[in-house]
Amino acid sequence: MNNKQLKWLSYITCLIMFLATFGGMVVTKTDSGLGCGQEWPLCNGKFVPAYTLASMIEYSHRLISGLAGLSALASLLAFVRYKRHRRDLLAYVGLTSVFVILQAIMGAMAVMSPQSAAVMALHFGFSLIAFASSVMLALAMRRLEHEGDTKDSEPLPQVSKRFRNLVWATAVYSYVVVYIGAFVSHTESREGCSGWPLCNGELIPELSGGVGIAFMHRVAAALLLLTIAVMAHFAFWRHRNNKEIQMLGVAALVLCLLQVLSGGVLMSTMQNEELYIFAALGHTLLISALFGVLAYLSVRVWQLSRSRPAQKGDQQLATAAS
Repeated sequence: MNNKQLKWLSYITCLIMFLATFGGMVVTKTDSGLGCGQEWPLCNGKFVPAYTLASMIEYSHRLISGLAGLSALASLLAFVRYKRHRRDLLAYVGLTSVFVILQAIMGAMAVMSPQSAAVMALHFGFSLIAFASSVMLALAMRRLEHEGDTKDSEPLPQVSKRFRNLVWATAVYSYVVVYIGAFVSHTESREGCSGWPLCNGELIPELSGGVGIAFMHRVAAALLLLTIAVMAHFAFWRHRNNKEIQMLGVAALVLCLLQVLSGGVLMSTMQNEELYIFAALGHTLLISALFGVLAYLSVRVWQLSRSRPAQKGDQQLATAAS
């Protein structure tokens, strides 16, 4: 297979991973997790489920998750066969395969026996890592086909280790915020804070039960916005010779701003269940896209911070970024 064919294979895998992640969101937001009873892989004892909304949602998600596993396996075999020398690509496709299997196992366990909210939140976290890994694979193949699979291409300016560490810390913290948000959903604490941006009309409410969980998520999200704003500032103004780093930084900031604003939309649709489901799906999709961007940016700054013989311009840029 040539680079173009591998690129399209990575695109297809990324799309299927997105559909699997989206399907999991729909199952959670519509409370369809037990739409097939406590049976797996059959649905209420049947290969083709009864035509109820909950069973169709749950069973469709199972089918797409199975397809995600097959596409991840196909990509793994193809990249091991044709890109064995590219450790970065093998890492992306390997992570995609491992985490799509883990989230499938956890999904089956959740159906067959009740799981705690903490474990269910981790289930979403695993599916998010699988999706983000597929995004990194697709973006890396797109860049590879554009630049050519050669080490003789013109090197990009290096980034400083301080900026690299900032990006890494931001990406890890974003995953923590995602986990807290999933925990809010699985503990049914969404109504702990009414109103937005204040919580129950107070800057700091009484931190008990669901109120404390929901408020913790809001504080964590606000700190994430501040962290990404700082990171985006350095990405844009200290890396003017690297459009990719600039654009990734801007994209992260825009997605985070939209994510925070979508939190306000969630609160405004709380009493309308139909609108709330769409708002909640949009809220989750935004954080999924944000995590994918941060994950890919983390890899790129690691690659660009690795030492090659530094030229004078590189040294000046690294000094400025520090």
